[in-house]
Parts: sequence; C-alpha cells; structure tokens
Amino acid sequence: MSRERNSFLTPLVVEVMPSGKTFKVARQFTYLWKRKFIEIHISPGLVTDFASIPRVCRLIIAKLGKHTKASVIHDALYQGEYTTPNSPLRYEFTRAEADLCFRDGNEDLGVVIWKRWAMWAAVRIGGWLAWRKR
Repeated sequence: MSRERNSFLTPLVVEVMPSGKTFKVARQFTYLWKRKFIEIHISPGLVTDFASIPRVCRLIIAKLGKHTKASVIHDALYQGEYTTPNSPLRYEFTRAEADLCFRDGNEDLGVVIWKRWAMWAAVRIGGWLAWRKR
C-alpha cells in the first residue's frame, strides 16, 4: 500500500468556482497527520486556490501537481475550517504545525525533497499574513 493511501484517507473531490480561480471541496476530505496521529476532516464547502504560488515562481513549482492535496489541507488549517474527530476536543493547530503538516503531506504524496522544502520555506516566510486573517 502506498504511503499516500495511508495518510490521505479519502479522495479529493472539488468543484470549480465561477471565477475559475478557486475551487470548492465537494465531498469530505480526510488526512491522517501521522506525526501527531490526528485525523483532519475537511467538510464540503471549503474554498481553496490550491497553492498560492506567485506567478514568477510558477516556472519552478506549478499551481497544481502532486502537492495539491497537501495544499488543500494547509488552506483548511489556515482558515480554521476543519474538524479533528479522533481528538477529545478540536485540536487547535499553531501556524508552525499547519506548515509542518503541509510539508509532511507533501512527503506523503511523493513530492521531491527540494520542492517540499521550498514550499515549506515559502509558507513559513510569507504565510503570516494569511494566518492573521483567520
């Protein structure tokens, strides 16, 4: 069994929003973050842009790719739009944990090491503004 199947427990199903730039999760999407053994459930309705990658960087890292599922989990954690049913109380992620979960998800998906570390560094450097909006 692949590592992805062990951590991404359901398929990612999305609908394209009218703008064509964002997407809405259409079915529950579940990821098991093995580092803390936390099951993260994303309910239908979450709006995501997948990966917020500046245009100039898209020559190196595409907006869509192996990292897409991890990007949706990361967006949900940043927006606070998730549940953690295997925890007695909803687990409240710190920004650092959300970013680490993103990096771990990319590893689970088989994203090459330099790319997952580059994306992790980018969210550590530039994610503070999105985090403050939650």
